[in-house]
Amino acid sequence: MFVLTFQECSVRYGLNAEELRSFVSFGLLRPAPAPDAVEIDDEPDELLPRLARLHHGLGVPTEALDLVLAMRQRLLGLQAALAHETARARQLEQFLHGRGPLLDG
Repeated sequence: MFVLTFQECSVRYGLNAEELRSFVSFGLLRPAPAPDAVEIDDEPDELLPRLARLHHGLGVPTEALDLVLAMRQRLLGLQAALAHETARARQLEQFLHGRGPLLDG
């Protein structure tokens, strides 16, 4: 878990206090016990730049950010499942053509 002050978030990621409070109110970030600070479970250098890019760069409203982030997580999960199934299919093809063992995946 990481605790970052609003000042650190502003300097490092370009997110101002108002935006951070809005992210907290929508459940995107958790308030830290310290005043004007947030707690982040994930790596802040992944989550906070993504929030800034979506909000500033693409103009995604704060209330829609959680949906966009959830869709991204789902997409990453589907891509991983597809890669796994593609590898299994390739392995089965090789086995059927006598070019390799069939390993349980």
